[in-house]
Amino acid sequence: MYGKGKYLFEILAENLKEANKKYGVVITWYIMTSKENNGETVAFLEKNNYFGYDKKSVVIFTQSELPLVDTEGKLLINKEKKIREASDGNGGTYTSLRRSGCLADMKEKGIKWIFIGGVDNVLLKMADVTLLGMAIKKGVQIASKSVVKANPHEKVGVFCKMNGHPKVIEYAELPEKMAEEIDEEGELKYGESHIMCNLYTIDAIEKVSKENLMYHSALKKNSYIDENGREIIPEEPNSYKFESFIFDAFEFFDDIAILRGKREDDFAPVKNKEGVDSPKTAKELYEKFWNR
Repeated sequence: MYGKGKYLFEILAENLKEANKKYGVVITWYIMTSKENNGETVAFLEKNNYFGYDKKSVVIFTQSELPLVDTEGKLLINKEKKIREASDGNGGTYTSLRRSGCLADMKEKGIKWIFIGGVDNVLLKMADVTLLGMAIKKGVQIASKSVVKANPHEKVGVFCKMNGHPKVIEYAELPEKMAEEIDEEGELKYGESHIMCNLYTIDAIEKVSKENLMYHSALKKNSYIDENGREIIPEEPNSYKFESFIFDAFEFFDDIAILRGKREDDFAPVKNKEGVDSPKTAKELYEKFWNR
C-alpha cells in the first residue's frame, strides 16, 4: 500500500457493493485461498470487517495441493516429516469448488452464472453485465474477457483454437514465429490475452469439476528435510511444482465467447514487487481509470 492506499480485497469488495446497490441483489462472494495463506487471509478479512461486505455472503474455501518432487523425481519431505505439497494451480478451482461444497451451495442458492477472476487485478469487474449479456446472446457456457497484447512478447497466455476447440496457449509454449504473426488487418494473429476474467454457467463448472485437467510443471526453489533430518534451503530452483491452468478447461467445450476489453479499463495486475505489473503501476492505472 502507498500512503492512504487501498487493499486488493478492499477494491473487490467496493466493486461488489456497487453492483449489489445497482442491481438490488446481494452477490455471494466465494474466496479461494491456499492452505498456506488461509489463516492469514481469514484473519485479515476479519480484522478489516470484510471491508463492509456482508460476512454472511462471503464463503472461503481452500485449494487442493499436489506433491513436490525434486529433479530426480523423488518426493520432498517437510518439517513434519510428511510429503511436501503445494497448491495445484488456478485450474484446481473447479474441483476445489466441488470438493468444498461450494458448488452444492451455489445450486441451493439458485445461482446460474459464476464469475472467476484473480485477486491481483485492481481493475477487475466481477459483475460485468456486458460479458453476461454477450454469453447469453451467443448461447455459450463460458465467456471470457481479453485485452490486446501490449507487444508480441508480453508474458500472457493467448486465445486460439486447437483441433476445433477453444484453447489458451501459455506465452512460454507459443513459438516466437507464431507470436509475431500478423493477420490481414495488421493485428497480431495471436493477440487476445487471457486476463483471468472468466464467466461460466453453473453447468459448465459442474462439468469441468469432474474432468482431469493436464498438469504443467514449473521448476521452483523449495526447502526440504534431508535424510539426516536437516532443513535444506536451496539457493537455486531444485524441485518441480505441478499445476493445472484454469483455461485448460475451455477445450471441453465447442465454443466460448470472447469480449475484447481495454487494458486501461480492465487490466492492472500486481505480479511483481517492482517494475512492470507492480503495485506502483497498478496504482497509476487505477487512479487514471477513476480520474477518467
